Amino acid sequence: MLKEKLNEDKKLLAIWAIKCSERVLPFFESYSHDERPRKAIETCKEWIKTGIFSMKVIRTASLDSHKAASEVKENDKSCFAAHAAGQAVATCHVKEHAFGPAYYSLKIAALDSEDKVIEEFKWQSENLPEHLRKEWAEWNNKRLPKNLKKYWIKFLNR
Repeated sequence: MLKEKLNEDKKLLAIWAIKCSERVLPFFESYSHDERPRKAIETCKEWIKTGIFSMKVIRTASLDSHKAASEVKENDKSCFAAHAAGQAVATCHVKEHAFGPAYYSLKIAALDSEDKVIEEFKWQSENLPEHLRKEWAEWNNKRLPKNLKKYWIKFLNR
């Protein structure tokens, strides 16, 4: 029963990670025709649908998406979007990777304005199942860098 609950939570986090990634993927796809980040997201969706896990497939999709990011590092939004997709598919292996796409989405928002970052936190919170929000909050409290943590605190105190 506990294992089933953990697997269900991992899938819910993967769905959320995909949503976070798909929101920013247009920044990559408008800059590059490389399909590796999209393939990473599709690989994650396939795992959610079938439950079939191949470490080789997941790892390759993730690393390929991160490689695509490294090839567009001159464009921050594009680079961060590809990293988000690479983290999303890695959620199939380790559920905490789900917070990676959220982080990269925040980095993209921070390139625009404080309001965009607060809006992104709000969207992430509203789209994450309620019982998983504490884990997300703990991740943000521990892992966010100072330049994003200040917005996190503002979000919490709004």
